[in-house]
Amino acid sequence: MHHMINRRAFSVVILLSTLLLAGCSGVFGESPGEQADQAINEANGAIDEHNRLFDQARATYDDVKQQIEAGNDPSAQQDRITQARDDMEQARSRLQDARDSLDGVNDLDVDPAVKRYASTLSDAMNAQISAEDREIEFYALLEEDPALENNREEAENLLEQVGNDYERAEQAYAEARDLADENPELIESTQ
Repeated sequence: MHHMINRRAFSVVILLSTLLLAGCSGVFGESPGEQADQAINEANGAIDEHNRLFDQARATYDDVKQQIEAGNDPSAQQDRITQARDDMEQARSRLQDARDSLDGVNDLDVDPAVKRYASTLSDAMNAQISAEDREIEFYALLEEDPALENNREEAENLLEQVGNDYERAEQAYAEARDLADENPELIESTQ
């Protein structure tokens, strides 16, 4: 194979500062800060599962690639390619869950910096989801043609798009880190 996927998923863990959550809960339920914290905790759980599945998909892909490059029969790897695709689809689904959890933060009465941070992370996740969609397309091509004898150009184009999407995600994640650094009293971010 001429090209391979080298980008890593971005491991994002989001924490809201305890200062944001300080305050009284309303009589009728959680405060906006507590709701934001809950949404972010849900996003973190989904991100953890995403990262596990993503790493699993990439490890399978890397092993398949090594087997093919070693001269082993590419068609013997089809089940493993399918497993990599399935794992990546599940990973993407978990990242979509995380993004959806963060989207709810924008509807809460919390500091605008927290909203910008959640929105920026959602944008980063959208770019990463796009990359993972294209990566899944790449795996589907490999399933049909493990040696890429007939689909090499299409595969190379997909991988270029994957790289571009991961670059956009990386830039948005960096922007989110900058927002967290600018607002340490509200947002803590660990990578």
